[in-house]
Amino acid sequence: MHALHANPSQSIRHSLLGEIKVPVFHDVEQAAQRIRDHVRRTPLLRSPVLDEIAGARVWLKAENLQITGSFKARGAFNALLSMSPDQRSRGVIAYSTGNHGQAIAWAAKQLNTKATIVMPSDAPKNKILGALKQGAEVRQYDRRHESREAIGMQILEETGGTLIPPGDHPDVLAGQGTVILEAIADLQRETEEGLDNFITPCGGGGLAAGSSLVLKALSPSTGIFAVEPGDFDDTVRSLASGRRESNPAGSQSICDALQAVTPAELPYEINRHALTGAVAVSDEEVAAAIRFALEQLHVLVEPGGCVALAAVLAGKLALNGGNTVLVLSGGNIDMPLLETMLR
Repeated sequence: MHALHANPSQSIRHSLLGEIKVPVFHDVEQAAQRIRDHVRRTPLLRSPVLDEIAGARVWLKAENLQITGSFKARGAFNALLSMSPDQRSRGVIAYSTGNHGQAIAWAAKQLNTKATIVMPSDAPKNKILGALKQGAEVRQYDRRHESREAIGMQILEETGGTLIPPGDHPDVLAGQGTVILEAIADLQRETEEGLDNFITPCGGGGLAAGSSLVLKALSPSTGIFAVEPGDFDDTVRSLASGRRESNPAGSQSICDALQAVTPAELPYEINRHALTGAVAVSDEEVAAAIRFALEQLHVLVEPGGCVALAAVLAGKLALNGGNTVLVLSGGNIDMPLLETMLR
């Protein structure tokens, strides 16, 4: 078991890699077996229009159709199932801008576990309500003046529960890796050719990291690309500098799910070696991708879940005619924002 426990002297930001192990491909295989009866096997979608625009054959892994509306259900359930019954009895704590929190709340409810979710007060209301509807306690904070990690540690000390962060947790990363594990298996039924490119949205980097564990084992020649919002391009800059970069205070984007301050430490340790590259897209490009998904794919994707598609539509990545899988990572869009974009 790899969860982080309450410790008055522990700092979430300090030396995480010294406390938890880096997951490997076998951990993803185990996660797939562990969660297969609890999560949805999402489809691979196709669009002839997208293929023509991209100059490649593109399959879209529709995690916007996942239980709780995002891929986060995979890592959340794997993390809770990896805990002992005694650990679950003391409850779990997560900090999240929305999708990870909803997923932890849902997984906790399925396993009769108390969940406390630390969420910024400006998180989309639908995501806050989503966690509350699953029976979780939601602790809101001001992200400009308060630290979610400090609040999480305080709750841990008060309850003796277990923290399940969105990125720095090996069981979470292993669960996220099941996205591409499924996609590769389904793709093999569609074509005998290999996978040339994999494109994923990137916030803290957990989906990219978990997926790279699978790709390096099963398809090592596949190019792995991460896509971020323009004002939250910390992974783009971190790959260029060779160290974890941070985003300026006050950065804004419609991609609420991807507003990480800096790459999470454990995912970055994997991604700095595994990623072929990373690019950023503007809010306008994301809005265009959301409209494309509605009109051509007939699915609703939230802004953060649509950045990989936005990068392809905007020509930010040269796919060179290769077989490509990209992830639509979430569908929990804020309705007032959607109404504004459609107008």
